[in-house]
Amino acid sequence: MKRIVAGALAGLVVLGMAASPARAAGAGYVRLAHLSPDTPAVDVYLKSQSGAVDDQKFDGVAYGAMSNYLRLPTGSYSVAMRKAGAPASTRPVLTTQVTVGDGGAYTVAGVGRYADLGLRVFKDDLRLPGRDESKIRIIQASVRAPVLDVGGANGAAIADRVPFATTTGYREVNPGKWTVKVQPSGGGATSDLPCTLGAGNVYSLLVLDGKKGSLEPELHIDAARQGGVPQGGVATGAGGSRPRDPLPAALLLAALTAMITGGVFLALRRGRRTA
Repeated sequence: MKRIVAGALAGLVVLGMAASPARAAGAGYVRLAHLSPDTPAVDVYLKSQSGAVDDQKFDGVAYGAMSNYLRLPTGSYSVAMRKAGAPASTRPVLTTQVTVGDGGAYTVAGVGRYADLGLRVFKDDLRLPGRDESKIRIIQASVRAPVLDVGGANGAAIADRVPFATTTGYREVNPGKWTVKVQPSGGGATSDLPCTLGAGNVYSLLVLDGKKGSLEPELHIDAARQGGVPQGGVATGAGGSRPRDPLPAALLLAALTAMITGGVFLALRRGRRTA
């Protein structure tokens, strides 16, 4: 049931933001992630510095969670993390600012070990590659493999010696069926991810620590040529990886509220025109 809700949530978040009559003409995209393996779940707060959108809170975000992209008006936003369940009045564990540019896309993530935890803003490049290419980058969130190599089973390299708590640039590769191999640099057990990279699509490969001591790669589709809309969710089907628990129901509530508000607004306008 959680996986079904995650899929519905993905569509409703984007649809809800697009339906809101209050959004500005210029907009960008932000997604949130918890990528610190030894940090407990947190509550994440997103606040517009200009009041362009209502403040949002996401409860109990755990390691490995990554939201879909939120469409937001251009401007400055603060992101704060507090221990899960802590009152909103308590001092945040971490805070950062993200400036959303028109058409820009950003991943705001809690990264590093708990002892030196930090919030980092990754600039995402959602420009679509050619129709006969795919584009992929690595987000390294595994503490068990402080440095890792990523490639294909056929020996094709995607990225070498990727340090913990970093992200690589995007690389163009051949589309089609892949078995992506993730391995600690210098040797060690590999983790394989059978997947299909769609032609003209943009992906992030998120590498996490698995529950049984292994590496756990997850493929996220950042943007797709078909539709051309930033996505951000786990790439499922056709050999993609499984989805994780979704970010909490606050996202769903915000999307539904925006949809209802937009519908009432349009109904009132039509009513005035026919009166």
